[in-house]
Amino acid sequence: MNHYIDVRTQIPRARQTINNNNIKTETEGGVPEWAIIELQGLIQMKKEDQSGPTVVGDLHYFSRNRHPVLILGHHVLNGKEVKLEQPMAVIEKDDTTSYKVKAIVKKKLLFKSRPKPIISNVSEKV
Repeated sequence: MNHYIDVRTQIPRARQTINNNNIKTETEGGVPEWAIIELQGLIQMKKEDQSGPTVVGDLHYFSRNRHPVLILGHHVLNGKEVKLEQPMAVIEKDDTTSYKVKAIVKKKLLFKSRPKPIISNVSEKV
């Protein structure tokens, strides 16, 4: 069974709060958990004049065996989920000296093999 996850999806954690004078959580229900996507090589985009977020590809995640599959254009990359030794926090500085925890990163999705091309069947008749 696979689950389709948008690369920009945030998964909220239940009841995780950080209490400090200058640190606050983004939501009352907890801090979202993000993952790092690590790729080998270079991603070249055709359009350079995009404003705002750019969709790079589709991330499919097979939760049974923790197997992520990333589709970039006409290529497929198979990866694996790796737990980070030390969790990281994504923080954002406000206009003053206060900081807001945007997310916690505890894992990365590692794609270290070469991409495989997606080839469709073409009929012999033209």
